[in-house]
Amino acid sequence: MEVLAALNLGDIAQVFSKMGMFPVFDLAYYIVSILYLKYEPGSVEVSRRSPVASWLCAMLYCFGSYILADIMLGSSPLDYFQYNSHILLASAVWYLVFYCPLNLFYKCVAFLPVKLVLVALKEVVRTRKIAAGVHHAHHAYHHGVFIMVIVGYVKGSGVALISNFEQLLRGVWRPDTNEILNMSFPTKASLYGAILFTLQEAHWLPVSKSTLILVFTLFMATSKVVMTARHSHGSPFALIESWVCHLLFGSPLGGSEEEHHHPPAAVPSSPVKTREDVSEGTRKRKAKKAE
Repeated sequence: MEVLAALNLGDIAQVFSKMGMFPVFDLAYYIVSILYLKYEPGSVEVSRRSPVASWLCAMLYCFGSYILADIMLGSSPLDYFQYNSHILLASAVWYLVFYCPLNLFYKCVAFLPVKLVLVALKEVVRTRKIAAGVHHAHHAYHHGVFIMVIVGYVKGSGVALISNFEQLLRGVWRPDTNEILNMSFPTKASLYGAILFTLQEAHWLPVSKSTLILVFTLFMATSKVVMTARHSHGSPFALIESWVCHLLFGSPLGGSEEEHHHPPAAVPSSPVKTREDVSEGTRKRKAKKAE
C-alpha cells in the first residue's frame, strides 16, 4: 500500500481516465480494425470490384459496436454517423489501407513493432467503450444489471458479434464463424470487463472507476501485445474456463484446439463388395455350371 501511495496510483488513474481518445487513440483503433478487415479472405477483391461495399464493411469494423448498442437501446443505428470527424478519419484510413500506391501505408502499419503499438492503443479505446456502455445502460435502466452487462459487452466486442452480417456485404456466408459459438479472446475479455464495470457501477466492487479502467486497460493491452507478437490466437482464460466448464457443464477437460482444426484421419475402404460385383460373380458361376 505504501508503494501504491508513493506512486500516486489514484492520481495516475484519474488523469488516464480523463484522457481524450480523439484523434490519436481512435486513429489507432481504426487502423487496426481496417487492417484486420484486409486480412479477411476476398476483402481486397471486393475493394476493387465494389468500393462502396468495402467502405461499408470498414465502417462496420470501426463503428459496429456503436450501431449494435444503439439498436439495443432503442436509438437510431445511424446516430454515431453524426460525428463527421470520426467518419472522415476512418474513411481516410480505409482508403490508405486498400488503395495507397505500392501498398506503402499497409506495409508501414503492418510492420510488427508499429502494429504492436497500435494494438496497445486500440485496447485503450476498447476499455473506454466497455465502461461507457455500462454507464449509458445504467442511466437508461438504473437497476438493469443484465442490461448493463450486455450493452458493455456489445460495446467492447465491436464488429465480432455482427461479423456474419458484415460477411454478407462481402458476398460471403459462413455461419460457422459465429462469434457466439467460437468466442475470441477480445470477445471473452469484453464480457468479463462488462461484468466488472457493472459491479463497479452498482457499487458492489469496492474500487473507483478510474482505477478499474487503468488496471483493465493494462491487462488488455499487455495480453494483446503478447498474443500479437507471438501470432497466437489462444486465450489467457483457457485453463480457468476449461475447469469451470468441466465442473459446471460437464465439458471435456483439457480439450485441445487441434482436435477441432485437424481433419479426421481417412477411414480405410472396406473390402465389402458392391451389388454389381456380386451379380457379376453370380453370372460367372452360372456360366461355369452351364459349361
